Amino acid sequence: MATETAATRRRDSERARLRERRREELLDVADRVIQRRGVSVSMDEIASEAGITKPVLYRHFGDKDGLFEALTERYVDELADALKPAVESTEPRARLAATIDAYLSYVEREPERYRFLLHAGEQARTSELVADFRRRHIADCAFTAVENLRAAGLDPGFAEPWAQCVTGMVRAAGTSWLESRELPRAQLVEYLTTILWDGFSSLRTSAART
Repeated sequence: MATETAATRRRDSERARLRERRREELLDVADRVIQRRGVSVSMDEIASEAGITKPVLYRHFGDKDGLFEALTERYVDELADALKPAVESTEPRARLAATIDAYLSYVEREPERYRFLLHAGEQARTSELVADFRRRHIADCAFTAVENLRAAGLDPGFAEPWAQCVTGMVRAAGTSWLESRELPRAQLVEYLTTILWDGFSSLRTSAART
């Protein structure tokens, strides 16, 4: 009986492993189609690309919302990983600039995935995943800001609203830049860093010097 139970557990574990691998393969297919077609892609198109019937997709994800939820999780993790190296800089302004550049680099490199995340942030099933990422990012910014403000002898109470400003402004700028690309990325990074770190007064000072 014990041997049979152990064998059953092994079979169940293997089935679960194969199912998870197949699920990831189907997400890879969905990602490829989204790269070409954008967020308006249908389940029929994804199933056709994968060489399967639509009910197979439903068996793995439940419905289109379930598939999009899984993709949102994947893309959010991908964006979070893209931002991690930016915190390695110890100088505060350089760290801010590196974070903005990492964010805009993702927008530039993965425009359809970023558009997908924008869409996901407005949908009932996936909005909380995107909102949670934003909260975590704001918390990271606020924690860093508190340390910097204390070191400068300033009121750390500024940290939370400053972090909100950083994430809101960079997200808005990234969304606009995604469509226009009027500025080179490096120039936009410098503009945003100057505004967020030095404030608008620095722009007036710079203009007065020219």
